[in-house]
Amino acid sequence: MKEIEKKHPLAIRWFHWINFPILLIMIWSGMLIYWANSVYKIQLGDWVLFKFFPPGFYKALKVPYRLAEGMATHFVFMWIFFLNGFLYVLYTLISGEWRYLIPNKHSFKEAWQVLLHDLYISKYHPPVKKYNGAQQIAYTAIIIMGFGSIITGIAIYKPVQAYWLTWLLGGYGFARFLHFILTIGYVLFFLVHIIQVIRAGWKNFQSMITGFEVKKTVETPKPEKEPTPVIEP
Repeated sequence: MKEIEKKHPLAIRWFHWINFPILLIMIWSGMLIYWANSVYKIQLGDWVLFKFFPPGFYKALKVPYRLAEGMATHFVFMWIFFLNGFLYVLYTLISGEWRYLIPNKHSFKEAWQVLLHDLYISKYHPPVKKYNGAQQIAYTAIIIMGFGSIITGIAIYKPVQAYWLTWLLGGYGFARFLHFILTIGYVLFFLVHIIQVIRAGWKNFQSMITGFEVKKTVETPKPEKEPTPVIEP
């Protein structure tokens, strides 16, 4: 026997699937902008361990000399990114979904247990619920990161008009660095998220599209009736 279990409201699914391609476009257009002044690298003394990004990386993706295109795309989709994020937060507050998403005092311990289980270090897995501790921390962090991207983006886009904001963020250079680090955070989140989706299986992915999951239920066999004893006179 099968039963349908509701998983995700329509609004949550819409916000999720709108945000996914928008964030990818934002990262892509940000790379077009960053190429014009690619200054960040990991270095020990005079030895450069890694530069963001090697010349071959740009050539393979045909990134060079597209600064104007990158800036125009980035600034257009920035508003869509902001509006989608704002409506998402507003929805979670009005609907009460925030109660499932905000980490609590058990979330960090639970997240550690989830990590150990996923790395096959521990066999113990916390009880299954709508959002486990690791998901609560990750999804809340993404909201904070989105806010940080908007703030740092304004500071480096309009450093003269929003001079006070740029100053609060430690100046143009540091605001740009924070914006870059947040972008790296999104990429890492994407990678972990996709791996987790693959591990969870098709049903979990399908529930984010349809909003429900079909589960099989095992029927408990009914006990056979004992024959009624015949009393002879």
